[in-house]
Amino acid sequence: MPRAYFTERGNVGYRVDRYDLSLDYKVGPNRLSAIARITADAPERLDRIVLDLGPFRIGKILVDGQNAKFTHRNEKLRITPARPLTGPFTVEVRYSGNPRPAGSHWGDLGWEQLTDGVLVASQPTGAPSWFPCDDRPSAKASYRISVTTGSAYQVIANGTLVSRSVSGASATWVYEQDEPMSPYLASVQIGRYVCTELPGAVPQRVHHPPRLATRVKFDFGRQDQMMQVFESRFGPYPFGAYVVVVVDDELEIPVEAQGMSTFGLNHIDGRRGSERLIAHELAHSWFGNSLTVASWQDIWLHEGFAAYAEWLWWEACGEGTAHEHATRWHRKLAASPAEFPLADPGERRIFDDVVYKRGALVLHALRRLLGDRVFFVLLQEWTAAHRHGLITTAAFVELAGQYSTVPLDAFFRSWLLDRRLPPMP
Repeated sequence: MPRAYFTERGNVGYRVDRYDLSLDYKVGPNRLSAIARITADAPERLDRIVLDLGPFRIGKILVDGQNAKFTHRNEKLRITPARPLTGPFTVEVRYSGNPRPAGSHWGDLGWEQLTDGVLVASQPTGAPSWFPCDDRPSAKASYRISVTTGSAYQVIANGTLVSRSVSGASATWVYEQDEPMSPYLASVQIGRYVCTELPGAVPQRVHHPPRLATRVKFDFGRQDQMMQVFESRFGPYPFGAYVVVVVDDELEIPVEAQGMSTFGLNHIDGRRGSERLIAHELAHSWFGNSLTVASWQDIWLHEGFAAYAEWLWWEACGEGTAHEHATRWHRKLAASPAEFPLADPGERRIFDDVVYKRGALVLHALRRLLGDRVFFVLLQEWTAAHRHGLITTAAFVELAGQYSTVPLDAFFRSWLLDRRLPPMP
């Protein structure tokens, strides 16, 4: 049985249905005052509600409108309601402070100050850096995110912008995210941006510093073609729009949020030098945002699929077949054998390049076995059957088996569980 990852995160005894976040943020002093209203359900008697939340000052907590006692230590907010709960309930948490990212093996996660603005990138455990939550990938809920900040700034968050109002020197932006979303995919971006609309049947927007307009239009000039290629391979785009943010700072890597990707200044060179990354992040809309792993052990179902999407894009562009890219990466991985099974890499290795590239190789090997027509029908059923839901390796293996004329047990055991890299079929 694979060991659980990030056991300090996540809570039991209830299910969150909706987060309603009202944030008042001052960019200069990095000061946040917030109210989080959480609608949840307790299937059985619940004497205490536990939420993940970083080091903020707690002002007041209400449960079903009544004052509740609480303790807040080690990023766990433990709330004792006036009476035990069963069935639907609401929690209101008023908190404030100077938000800072959560530390991790991979660096800072969550709410992070930019030179002039804010970036939120929480994968995998950074969501408590800015709001109280049940911080598990399986804990999907709908969201309303309201942000009040200086009117000189643009605010981008998940979902649909439903209103923007200005009062004096401040503006309030309100977004609704109706499709279920994991806490780590919730995001707020604040900066001095302009918006460039990209062509396409799916609305696509890029928010960026004004001086980068020419580079942005060129570097993202083929994104709608990517969208069309991926829809033909993976099925319909799962959200109402796709948003890109280019921050005015350098980032080590682009980061994903639901229906949104964030790139650094260094990724926009005016020569499409990062087009591979643009394809990768767009593919996460299907694999990671709509279809989300129930537990982090199965992250290859996000990253392997997004890495394979890169090869599919190059193949569609006539810039090398997926098989050529797979052969090259198979040779590289064979030269430095992995020390962990793909389906259980361990906490610290969930973002290891082996997870990405060997995950992509699994898919290409499966494509070689099934043939193109059957393989892409399989992918479209996978995305349709689990749209806006949770996925596991076991579920993918079971579905793939239904499309094969031969048993796939040995195939998946060698690719997902063995440390040794199998040969390409």
